[in-house]
Amino acid sequence: MRAALSWAERLALGAYGAVMRGLQPLLRRKLQRRGLQEPGYLAHMPQRFGFYDEAPPEPGRIWVHAVSLGETRAAAILIASLRTLWPDMRLLLTHSTATGWAQGQSLLRPGDAQAWLPWDTPEATRRFLQHHQPRLGILMETEVWPTLVQACVLAQVPLVLANARLNDKSLRSGLRWALLSRPAYRGLTAVLAQSPDDAARLQQLGAKVQAVLGNLKFDVPPQPDALALAQVWRSQWQVQGQSRPVVMLASTREGEEALWLQALAADADRLAAFRAAGVLWLLVPRHPQRFDEVHAQVAAQGLSVFRRSAWTPDAPDPADQAEKTEVWLGDSLGEMPVYFQSADMTLLGGSFMPLGGQNLIEAAAFGCPVIMGPHTFNFAEAAQNAETAGAAARVADMNGALDQAMAWLHEPSACKRARQKGLDLVAQSRGAAERYAQALTALSCPA
Repeated sequence: MRAALSWAERLALGAYGAVMRGLQPLLRRKLQRRGLQEPGYLAHMPQRFGFYDEAPPEPGRIWVHAVSLGETRAAAILIASLRTLWPDMRLLLTHSTATGWAQGQSLLRPGDAQAWLPWDTPEATRRFLQHHQPRLGILMETEVWPTLVQACVLAQVPLVLANARLNDKSLRSGLRWALLSRPAYRGLTAVLAQSPDDAARLQQLGAKVQAVLGNLKFDVPPQPDALALAQVWRSQWQVQGQSRPVVMLASTREGEEALWLQALAADADRLAAFRAAGVLWLLVPRHPQRFDEVHAQVAAQGLSVFRRSAWTPDAPDPADQAEKTEVWLGDSLGEMPVYFQSADMTLLGGSFMPLGGQNLIEAAAFGCPVIMGPHTFNFAEAAQNAETAGAAARVADMNGALDQAMAWLHEPSACKRARQKGLDLVAQSRGAAERYAQALTALSCPA
């Protein structure tokens, strides 16, 4: 049944639709600019506006929307559990970013489909649903769009927000724009939340929270191939037969590399101590379009840097460069499990500037202790639980992070304890994937 809309909500949705239509030319230009650095943004561009060259697929797919890389990794865990319960499930997987699309391709099976989620206008969302005719829609984590929800209500497509989270900042924004956010959250068929706090915030926006099922990301599967490759890397990084300590900066965001470089340069004694310890810095930026920029930034500071992408069968053996290399730049996609299992510890990207932090669960799952800055509001519960369990250390700033890294280097037993605490925390929190799959089965069983 269609959620009742007040006259003010109808007026707000109409104005929102008009604005989104007017912004379409700007979106096209933005995609073209992004496509110069990431060609994936140029692929299938008409789909962004609800136009399709291919014939309509057979209706009845289970549609999962995973906006970007992090959500796609969570979706992979959910999809695997859904396939266990629904062996004949045919999947429609949608994204909004090129990194999400690239990661999502590995999740497809014969009979599945992949597409861009269209721009949030009434016409584009209607064409999307008419073309694909999904049986059930599953939005991952936070991705709720006002027009898309109303289009699903009109088309009678059940729409569920799974692994749902909402931080205080997003709640305040939602309340500020309540005439748009309340119809969107109220129009969802069900919400399956990560935590009681997330559930309470979502309910303030009118969401029908059906259950609190935990965080899917704790169910990250083992990666034996990644571990084997990590061991190869560690052997290549040895100097005179001795392993080097590896300190990772994981999923760094714009400005954080500069903070790290400044903190290193500001204290000559600390920099000398890291060099004396033989530390290899493993730097993995969050966004691939920044790889070249970050490489140039590090090299400009006089640090010797080697790029993961340069390690090819035709390139010199990295072992030949191990002694002189100070920074290994992780400029690849899909290798985070390898990076985490190669590192002795990691500084959590997104947490040293007011960006909310990145997912630290994957680091803990692969035995990599975490040093996090003050800004973890995107993953507040996971960060607090990791800190309480002793799997992560919180610091005030980048200087504090380097001091903590040096403390763990000087006391390997403390670092080892943090590693084990992280593994224990993840083990204790597993099981969400099966709970989500069962809840979704109850909502819709494919024919």
